[in-house]
Amino acid sequence: MALIDDIKLSLRVKNNAYDTEIQDLINACKVELNIAGVQTIDETEPLTAQAIKLYCKGHFGYDENSEKFQQAYESLKIVMALASDYKVVV
Repeated sequence: MALIDDIKLSLRVKNNAYDTEIQDLINACKVELNIAGVQTIDETEPLTAQAIKLYCKGHFGYDENSEKFQQAYESLKIVMALASDYKVVV
């Protein structure tokens, strides 16, 4: 299953009307993770996929708990930025 399909499932979106907006959120999350210091972004890796889901839930207007999802994303982003698993080895 493609990442966008996983995200749509987590957002409870059943049609393609929001695909462009969701893809834009996915792309924005990847850029933000990179800016924060996450150099290796593999959307098939579980923590990366979870970070993207949380980001999308926090920014899509998913429900009244968007702040909770944004805070969870911020915490996960920090952990990933500090972990050596997400750094490029030179």
